[in-house]
Amino acid sequence: MAQGNNYGQTSNGVADESPNMLVYRKMEDVIARMQDEKNGIPIRTVKSFLSKIPSVFSGSDIVQWLIKNLTIEDPAVYLCKRTMQNKARLELADYEAESLARLQRAFARKWEFIFMQAEAQAKVDKKRDKIERKILDSQERAFWDVHRPVPGCVNTTEVDIKKSSRMRNPHKTRKSVYGLQNDIRSHSPTHTPTPETKPPTEDELQQQIKYWQIQLDRHRLKMSKVADSLLSYTEQYLEYDPFLLPPDPSNPWLSDDTTFWELEASKEPSQQRVKRWGFGMDEALKDPVGREQFLKFLESEFSSENLRFWLAVEDLKKRPIKEVPSRVQEIWQEFLAPGAPSAINLDSKSYDKTTQNVKEPGRYTFEDAQEHIYKLMKSDSYPRFIRSSAYQELLQAKKKGRNIPIFPCHKNCTPTLRASSNLL
Repeated sequence: MAQGNNYGQTSNGVADESPNMLVYRKMEDVIARMQDEKNGIPIRTVKSFLSKIPSVFSGSDIVQWLIKNLTIEDPAVYLCKRTMQNKARLELADYEAESLARLQRAFARKWEFIFMQAEAQAKVDKKRDKIERKILDSQERAFWDVHRPVPGCVNTTEVDIKKSSRMRNPHKTRKSVYGLQNDIRSHSPTHTPTPETKPPTEDELQQQIKYWQIQLDRHRLKMSKVADSLLSYTEQYLEYDPFLLPPDPSNPWLSDDTTFWELEASKEPSQQRVKRWGFGMDEALKDPVGREQFLKFLESEFSSENLRFWLAVEDLKKRPIKEVPSRVQEIWQEFLAPGAPSAINLDSKSYDKTTQNVKEPGRYTFEDAQEHIYKLMKSDSYPRFIRSSAYQELLQAKKKGRNIPIFPCHKNCTPTLRASSNLL
């Protein structure tokens, strides 16, 4: 407490009336009452095996002391008493009825005692004169309107901490993340600029213009658009979620149906599996059979080098560190070096950055080139694959129940494709 008293004084020894000190004093008063020898929390010595623990109290002691010494049930008694009086002017408002229901749940164990107190006070009020009863009712109503105000109104019995802080520090400023000096009172509707305020400089105005330009360029979505997007995604993947719909075929570990194992053994994808390739290029690349079909389609159009480069870079990220430098040189010589047998098309920026990265080879040397190739396939090669007759025939065949052989991985297939079955 001695330290708290130091906080409560200024350099001139005058008591500090800051909002924090007002809260500290309330806490200090409650703690002082708890430490009272007669009416405070009982402190005792607990005997343990071959030892004694002095000055012990339990958490239940604190709770019981608070319930006993803090008169927190008075609002419940007042509201309960008003419900007993069948008068239109004493009828509970909506917020008072909600408060009464909340207090009834909080004081469920002692509600009978509260009800008896309210009943006793109501009987005493009935014995008073009519004029005296009206005066007491008005005084009691005014007291609780002040101490338990309507939600949204100012509580006049408490100090507004924000307002008090602004009054104590009228010239305090803060610096935003964009380097602008913002007055902490600028958000107050009643704020008026002081005469000491200096006009902003040209640099500060430029920074402020830049800040507001950034705010205008921010991408914002309406909640309705976000909800529609989430609903469409959920509906699209509904049949692939075993928690919402039973999987087809069923799990062979939970049922006697071995259809799932038979499909895996035949390496022939189901209709749901083929349909999922059309959701996006990521879905096709996640599936080993989907990657194989995609590569087969690109080979038929003589543009398979993009996918093979992307798969080679993914494989590079999983290689042991000692194999990375040699593998980087192999990928460079195959896809990017002048006169490469499977040259890919890169923009100058990505090519220059990749050329610099190759001098210090690492797992992410081709990160920029891979991202460029990914966007290129997503915007050009993948849509043509989905519209191709090979994919449509495969999808229609699954719907009709016919079996179409999946293109096997031929002998000249790159080892990268065979090793990429665990990608993503």
